[in-house]
Amino acid sequence: MKLIQCIVRPDKLDEVVDSLESVIDGITIHEVRGFGRQKGHRLVYRGVEYSVPLLTKVLIEILTDDSWVDDIIKVVTKSARTGEIGDGRIFILPVEQSYNVRTGFMDI
Repeated sequence: MKLIQCIVRPDKLDEVVDSLESVIDGITIHEVRGFGRQKGHRLVYRGVEYSVPLLTKVLIEILTDDSWVDDIIKVVTKSARTGEIGDGRIFILPVEQSYNVRTGFMDI
């Protein structure tokens, strides 16, 4: 089993989730803030310029069987890409064990 973590732009969330519905059974979504190469941005409010170092992004987590990882990566990459800096990242993590809270039994 693998845990796929996808960090994408908030405005791409609906498109990514709609694309993933045919490939996945479940999904967890978090609103996160951070920066990478994009290094934040500047805003002007009432004539005063402010620096916003942490940008709002969305973290999508998907627990899946190893055989689905490549398909999920293709779907997320295709639906989240704008071609500009700040499109996001995808991380793949191994999952050793998983337990169902309701039953207490191990899933994997």
